[in-house]
Amino acid sequence: MAHIRLEDLSLSFPVLHGGSRSLKKTLLSRARSTVSGKTEAVGGRMRVSGNAAEVVEVQALSRVSFTISEGERVGLVGHNGAGKSTLLRVLAGIYETDDGILDIEGDTHALIDPKAGMNSELTGRENIQLFACRMGLTRAATQELEKDVEAFSDLGVFFDLPVRLYSSGMSIRLGFALATVPRSRILLMDEWFMAGDQKFQDKARSRLEGMVDAAEILVVTSHALTVLRQWCTRIIWMESGEVRMDGPAADVLDAYEAAVAATPV
Repeated sequence: MAHIRLEDLSLSFPVLHGGSRSLKKTLLSRARSTVSGKTEAVGGRMRVSGNAAEVVEVQALSRVSFTISEGERVGLVGHNGAGKSTLLRVLAGIYETDDGILDIEGDTHALIDPKAGMNSELTGRENIQLFACRMGLTRAATQELEKDVEAFSDLGVFFDLPVRLYSSGMSIRLGFALATVPRSRILLMDEWFMAGDQKFQDKARSRLEGMVDAAEILVVTSHALTVLRQWCTRIIWMESGEVRMDGPAADVLDAYEAAVAATPV
């Protein structure tokens, strides 16, 4: 059975040139506590180690633990920088960490970067053919894929022009059409999937619902809480790289909305 299990998983990134005097001075001035030679910055997400190198790190995830079982539809919420997208990239295998346990059973497909795998020097049609080669599709299946993507992306004459000439909206439509072809047991989605104008969003939602229904596990991050209420059975609320609340979608979203409303602008 498909599942995702995290146990005490943490992830930090070193800040290049973080040893500069100005950055160290800023962090030290904001420090709220000093324990065992380490100075913790406000929010607990940046720190200066006590060794001679004084390496500055961003603590993106801190001791995250949860299990997602087959049939669950899980949404990730939190303000920008809370760790949602980082967590999604860990689940997708983009970021690796030796700190903690990550156990995933089932093939995974990630809708994270709308331009992933595309060559900007090739045309839209040529990118589809490249995608079909990677998927191992037959000539007939490739031709059907071309028709499907061409109709969905609605690129007109740009379909046979290099992708580097596309607007951001055009690139998203083409990338979305290709990204929603595979069907996997575990589906990971970042919030870019609802980008674009209203017409595209309506088409995208219909196409996505087919993917969501086919997946055994869904993990999605979005600021569109109405979408999360509709699609998700469970919500994980991230804050400063940690799980603040995990439970039924309605309960967590109500608490999250109340917290956002009470936060001073």
